[in-house]
Amino acid sequence: MTTQYKSGRSSSGGFLLFLFALVLGAVALALFLRQATVGPMARVAALIAGRTTTIDTSVPAVVEKIQRLSRLETVVYSIDTVVEGSKSSPVLPDVLAGDKLLLVVHGQSIAGIDLSQLKPEDVKIDSATQTIHVTLPASQLFVTTLDNQHTRVYARSTGLLVPVDQNLESDTRAKAQEQLQQAALSDGILDAARKNARATVTTLLYSLGFQQVDVN
Repeated sequence: MTTQYKSGRSSSGGFLLFLFALVLGAVALALFLRQATVGPMARVAALIAGRTTTIDTSVPAVVEKIQRLSRLETVVYSIDTVVEGSKSSPVLPDVLAGDKLLLVVHGQSIAGIDLSQLKPEDVKIDSATQTIHVTLPASQLFVTTLDNQHTRVYARSTGLLVPVDQNLESDTRAKAQEQLQQAALSDGILDAARKNARATVTTLLYSLGFQQVDVN
């Protein structure tokens, strides 16, 4: 009589291989779910994980998101020019009592929209069609400044009978700053600021899931 014994090595080896493959698959799935954050892969990951992203598109929530942009600076207008400043006597000629300088000016104006001024009544939402209409606050010229490093006196002449006027340069700088501001306004800086702000806010609203966006 012969007794046969069957080795258990083959079955235990297969179980360990299956267990290893299971762990490896779980790790790969976890890495995929963590890395797939945008595009089609993100949607696949959401389906696998059973999670959906919900964005609050109520009027108060949308107003808050837009207001977070705060003072949105959208246009920087730069200019290089020469500005003349002068003082003269009503009686004596400039060669005796005049004071004149030429100022080489470099400056910039910054314009945009203060979105913190947006009000709930400026936002209209149609939830059924996922349509939103936003009326932005008026664009503003925030600031006009001279670049002191690149602004300098190019030439100056003072009459023979008078001292150098210490205030002439500062007065000319103020005049240059005012001219720069007027030049920026004349060139349509406020319209450009509004156009750029509309583009920025439109992109934001589409990212929130709205299908139709009207910003003006």
